[in-house]
Amino acid sequence: MSADHDMRLNRRALLGASAAGLAAMAVPGWAQDGTTVFESGASSTVRNNISSFRMLDWRPYFANTNNGAILVDLTSRALHYWSEDQSVYKLYPTSVPLSEDLTRRGKTEVTQKVENPSWRPTPAMKERNPEWPDVVEGGSPDNPLGVRALYLSWTYYRIHGTHDTRKIGRKSSNGCVGLYNEHILELFDLTKVGTQVLLI
Repeated sequence: MSADHDMRLNRRALLGASAAGLAAMAVPGWAQDGTTVFESGASSTVRNNISSFRMLDWRPYFANTNNGAILVDLTSRALHYWSEDQSVYKLYPTSVPLSEDLTRRGKTEVTQKVENPSWRPTPAMKERNPEWPDVVEGGSPDNPLGVRALYLSWTYYRIHGTHDTRKIGRKSSNGCVGLYNEHILELFDLTKVGTQVLLI
């Protein structure tokens, strides 16, 4: 093999390794449990998947961040949180409603925070699935609401955890927004009754 050929191979290997390294640096990946989140102070918008899961600025969506602000982007299946003083910014992957008829968009707010919430199917859910139980108590591994729930001003709508991690990143809910349990624990501590919520 010629020295010229060896040089071309080495150059290709170097370029390939450099490109892979840059891609790894530019696109922060999610850990297996989805715990990677972005903090405020990042200097650029980062795309990290094909559904445009990226950091956002609060100003196009809210007049202010009084009481904190939550934006749920149903298209990218992402929940964005800004603290009232904007020093904390979090970005979490979510599950979203299965279909358009189960989806609500618009402004609401957190009206109640519940630890280990009990789950009751809505009348419409019970009609579609009569075999479902009337209630699943909080703390049960079968509870669809996971370990925490933020109740919204809309009847039956919640931002909650889930024990079924396969649902996150998918159209898989009956109207609610689901997060990994470790993420709802964090968001639960950050939010308060009165935190603004916008679903788009």
